[in-house]
Amino acid sequence: MARNMFGAGFLVRVTHTLLTWVVTLALFLHNTDLRKCEEQGELLLPVLFFLLVVLSVFLYFMVSLMDPGFILTDAVKGGSCSDEDMESMIPQSSTPRLRRCGYCLLQQPMRAKHCQTCKCCVRRFDHHCPWIENCVGERNHRWFIVYLLVQLLALLWALQIALSGISPSDTWGLWFRVNGFLLAALAVVAVFSVVVLLLLGCHLYLVSINCTTWEFMSRHRISYLKNCGIEENPFDRGVFCNLWDFFCICRTVVWEQMYHKKTTNSF
Repeated sequence: MARNMFGAGFLVRVTHTLLTWVVTLALFLHNTDLRKCEEQGELLLPVLFFLLVVLSVFLYFMVSLMDPGFILTDAVKGGSCSDEDMESMIPQSSTPRLRRCGYCLLQQPMRAKHCQTCKCCVRRFDHHCPWIENCVGERNHRWFIVYLLVQLLALLWALQIALSGISPSDTWGLWFRVNGFLLAALAVVAVFSVVVLLLLGCHLYLVSINCTTWEFMSRHRISYLKNCGIEENPFDRGVFCNLWDFFCICRTVVWEQMYHKKTTNSF
């Protein structure tokens, strides 16, 4: 984990952390609702907001440093069965053959993809996120969405707090001088609020239909999807089951079996 923390994403993580705490400090120091609550001895809201920010930073580092589902070894090499034996466990009538990655030469389970930034194959690959400098995959995808939700709550609350601190002035020049730093914080919070809201909405939609960002964007190039109909998704089990499986079931899914069962039933 230490190598990951101080690796290629070190500057990104430092930037995120500094930006978070600079904005938070600005909200506490200016004449906002937080400052007024402190002066009146009402510490509940300031403490809750501070804890929400701490939680968002904790989740950010957790998702950023977490193994997204890297495929580091070839299960076939360490096992007693050959490639043919492994493939024979999965009906081949309608299921694409197991393939090997052209970069790391490891066997790829269905829905896995090689990330050229991380230089590893990732199970149920969704995308590589430059802001967390890590892939989003089978093991950290649910936590990525939890992080987005907590981050959105913190940003919307910060937006309301920043607006409460804007002070009126006699002239525009004086108004900008008095509120300049708070206006900069407000602009940063507003931009990130829109970005996180869009990201969260898109990911919740994709989760509800059991589709990844990679599959949604590159459907026409993926071997197990390009022959399916435009509206057909072999992994879709309905909104409720998709959400339940995603957020509540922590296990490695053999997607080949689900694919075969769904494609067989469709005929």
